[in-house]
Amino acid sequence: MFDHREIEAVSECIRTGTLTSTKGSFVKTLEERFAQRMGVKRAYACASGSAAVHCAIAAIDPEPGDEIITTSITDMGALAPIVYQGAVPVFADVDPKTLNVTAETIAPVISERTKAIIVTHLFGNPCRMAPIMELAARHGIPVIEDAAQAFLSADEGKVVGGIGTIGCFSLQQGKHMTTGEGGMVTTNDEAMARRMFLFINKAWGYGDAKPDHYFLALNYRMSELQGAVAVAQLEKLDEVVKRRIDAADALTPMIAGLPGVATPVIAPGAVHVYWKYCLTVDSSRIRGGAVGLAGELKQRGIASAPRYIQKPAFRCQVFAEQRTFGNSRFPFNLARPEAVDYDAARFPGTFSGLEQVLVLPWNELYTPEHIEYIADSIREAVEELCIR
Repeated sequence: MFDHREIEAVSECIRTGTLTSTKGSFVKTLEERFAQRMGVKRAYACASGSAAVHCAIAAIDPEPGDEIITTSITDMGALAPIVYQGAVPVFADVDPKTLNVTAETIAPVISERTKAIIVTHLFGNPCRMAPIMELAARHGIPVIEDAAQAFLSADEGKVVGGIGTIGCFSLQQGKHMTTGEGGMVTTNDEAMARRMFLFINKAWGYGDAKPDHYFLALNYRMSELQGAVAVAQLEKLDEVVKRRIDAADALTPMIAGLPGVATPVIAPGAVHVYWKYCLTVDSSRIRGGAVGLAGELKQRGIASAPRYIQKPAFRCQVFAEQRTFGNSRFPFNLARPEAVDYDAARFPGTFSGLEQVLVLPWNELYTPEHIEYIADSIREAVEELCIR
C-alpha cells in the first residue's frame, strides 16, 4: 500500500540534501519507532533481511566450525550468513503441518558446539516459543528469531522478534511493510545491540571518543530514502496486518471441512499474520495432491505454489556439495559428520510437509469478492479432484 505519505516522505528526504543515514534523521526515526512498536529496547535498520540475519550471527560471534541450528525450510538469505561467519548450519526438522521448527525437532541436533538457534516464523505463523526458549535456556544458547514473514505475529501475547535474544525482519517488496529491499534487527540485549550497530557500520565506532574499525564487518546501512519510505510504511503496518488476518479469517470457514484439504494450523494463543495462506493437501484424497490442486486453481486464474520450495535447503548445491570458498569447503571441513548428515530419514516432517503444502498468494488488498472467488474455486477444484 503506497500513497501520498511515502511520496511526501521521500520528497522531504531529497529536499534535505542528505541521503546517507549516518547524517540524516529518517533511519534514526524508523529505528526508534520500530523498537517502540515491537516492544524492544533497540532496533537497527540494515540493507536486507539477509543482512539482518548476518548482523545477528555476527553479534553472536561464532568461532570457525561452531554450529548454528536452523530450519530445513527457509530462504537462502537466512542460511548464507551462517556460512559467511564461519559457522556450520545444522538443519532441524519441522512440524509437517506448520513447516516450523519446534522444541522437539531442535533438541536432537543440539551439541556441545551449538552457538545459536535460529527459529523461522514461516508464512507469518509463529513458532511455539515458550518450549523453545526453555530448551535454549537449559543449554545456555541464544535464540535468533527470523521474523521476515511475521510482522506483528505473536505467541502467547508476545510479539515475535522480541522473544528471543535477537529478532530479524525483512523489508523486501513482498513483506508486510517494504522499502523494496531492507531489513531490521531488534534486541533487548545492550551488548548484542552494540555488536549489531557496529556490524552494520563496518565496525566503525560512530559517536565514540576514539573510534576505530574494531573488528571485521561490512557496510550494511540503509539509505535515508529507504528510511523515509519505511517510516511511512510503519504507520500502516497495523492496518495491513489486520486486513490480512480479516481476509484469512473470512476464507477459512468457507473451505473448512473440505475432503483432503486442511486450513492453516494455528496454536492456541498464537497470532498468524498471513504472509501467505497455506493449505495442507492429502494426496490420498485429492488426485495429484498439492500439484494437482494448484493446476486446477491455475485454470481458474489463481496462482499458487505447491511445495513452497522445490527441495529442502540442505539439498541445495552449496550445502550438498559444500561449494563455499574456493575448494576449501570451509567451514564444512571443520564440521562433525553428524552435523552434515542430510539423510532423508532424519527429516520426515520436512519431506512430508513440502509434499503436502500449497501456498496461496495473500495481501491486504483482497476484497470480500476476491475471498469468495478463491473459496468457490477451491471448492470446485476439490470436487473435481476428490478421490471417492
